[in-house]
Amino acid sequence: MTKQQDTVRLTTAQAIIRWLSNQFIQIDGQEMRLCGGGFGIFGHGNVTCLGEALYNVQDELPLYRGQNEQSMGFAAAGYAKAWLRQRFMFCTASAGPGTANLLTAAGLAHANRLPMLLLCGDTFITRLPDPVLQQMENYGDPTFGVNDAFKPVVRYWDRISHPAQIIQSLPNAIATMLDPADCGPAFLGLPQDVQGWTYDYPDVFFEKKVHRIRRQSPDMDEVADAVALLKTAKRPMIIAGGGVQYSGAVDELTAFAEAHQIPVVETIAGRANMLATHPLNIGPIGVTGSNSANAIAEKADVVVAVGTRLQDFTTGSWTAFSKDACFISINAARHDAGKHMSLPVVGDAKLALTALGARLDYQSPVDWVRTAQDERKTWDAYVADNVSHGNRPNSYAQVIGVVNELCDPRDRIVAAAGGLPAEVTANWRTLDIGTVDVEFGFSCMGYEIAGAWGARIAQMEREPDQDVITFCGDGSYMMLNSDIYSSVLSRKKLIVMLLDNGGFAVINKLQNNTGNESFNNLIADCPTVPDPFGVDFVAHAASMGAEAEKVSNPAELGEAFKRAKASDRSYVIVMDVDPYEGWTTEGHAWWEVGTPHITNSDRVREAHKDWESSRPKQRKGV
Repeated sequence: MTKQQDTVRLTTAQAIIRWLSNQFIQIDGQEMRLCGGGFGIFGHGNVTCLGEALYNVQDELPLYRGQNEQSMGFAAAGYAKAWLRQRFMFCTASAGPGTANLLTAAGLAHANRLPMLLLCGDTFITRLPDPVLQQMENYGDPTFGVNDAFKPVVRYWDRISHPAQIIQSLPNAIATMLDPADCGPAFLGLPQDVQGWTYDYPDVFFEKKVHRIRRQSPDMDEVADAVALLKTAKRPMIIAGGGVQYSGAVDELTAFAEAHQIPVVETIAGRANMLATHPLNIGPIGVTGSNSANAIAEKADVVVAVGTRLQDFTTGSWTAFSKDACFISINAARHDAGKHMSLPVVGDAKLALTALGARLDYQSPVDWVRTAQDERKTWDAYVADNVSHGNRPNSYAQVIGVVNELCDPRDRIVAAAGGLPAEVTANWRTLDIGTVDVEFGFSCMGYEIAGAWGARIAQMEREPDQDVITFCGDGSYMMLNSDIYSSVLSRKKLIVMLLDNGGFAVINKLQNNTGNESFNNLIADCPTVPDPFGVDFVAHAASMGAEAEKVSNPAELGEAFKRAKASDRSYVIVMDVDPYEGWTTEGHAWWEVGTPHITNSDRVREAHKDWESSRPKQRKGV
């Protein structure tokens, strides 16, 4: 006789939240909830049902009130990065524009391979009240709406049209978010009527589950091929990407490099894989890299790429390497492991590096290592001079140098868009492992403050005595600053280094470097602005509850930073920097940018010729 299955009657929304509350993960021997809570802005599409469900689990799944849906998504991304993709936050928004505001954040999470659960309102599945408030009607397909726009920017997408569907959909969403190869955002469209419909769910569905993140063992034939190729190398090099940290493979990377004496360079996402003082750390590579890393990249004959998707800023749009160089790509994602005809080793970085090291009887030539280290010494001398301050205009690099000197080694550094990602990548000297978050997968203006807020929420769960320090330009600040208020409200202190160069200065620099006149980037160069003026950022930040002050130079900034460290409240330090002088001029690889093939401007024509002169170095996909 079949045993009767025990059930519990719940609304769809209640079942989703109860299930989330019972998902756990073990991290460093400690069991904790997989979902750290969520960010929410309520509207008619999610307040009555999902809001009711969330009200009853405030301790288990804390809900942070957002000021802007896009910034909520950025905060969730910052949280996931800080937890190395082992935990995530959900975002809930109302149907229509609230949900649409999350599209950019979903794109950021997708590009950066970050877990994020989007629980978004949707139109009524019955269609009885159609058309409803904020509904986008598609005349030829009534099932097609705003939420379908998420399909290209998430890894998992579903519209819940019946309460029973979450029994399959929720585990699938979590499996996607925790998969090292497919990791990214998951989207659940929740029609307003379905959220409140009830179903008799099996009790076992809500039993506690402890998740593990899969470690895929590499294929031993692929490892053997990689060993054979590495043994032929006269000038090997390792590119260490963000996947090294997500795999927890920092120790294995270091041990592998030391055992075989192979120089290591870091991607933007891979910054802080090695300390700046490690003798095999040759520096950051690529467009925003270092002369040292780019110099050895040009000469390397075998390149081992670990946990990187080889973005154009890493590869110099594929001009950074010899055309004869051979690649070995260690990656959990098959898609990334096979790029540019790499010899693929598909698998977890920790397991793959261990397997490769155990079978490799090889050390790179002493002369090659010495050459790489000499290049790094020269680069270090350049950086030391570049970050120094005295008789020259205020610059990003100077600010970075001051903060680098005064911060705690475990403080978390955040940057995202404009000129600061390049300046931080090139000039920051890593003080401790995993302490740098330069969001350059999607390079979203506005991530600087919102992402830092999410990172601080995560930091408070493990290292509450440290600080999150974010570098933000005035352009990004103006685009999205409201989470200064969020940080004060939630008592999640941030230190914001707000550097004012009068507009979008780095794009103005690109504009000028391609022969164009300054136009519509710096506020002073906007033709529709008859009387340019600056913003009182100190007063603005103070109005949101933060402590704020303006300084005149890096020396004053250092004293202000000490006050910020001592404060228990979010602290904004404002300093003007020069929009033209003070950029880091060394360390750049070529970057492919579309320039006009015909023009009436001699300057643009000459700049086009100069830009295209590096194209012959570009690898054509092989």
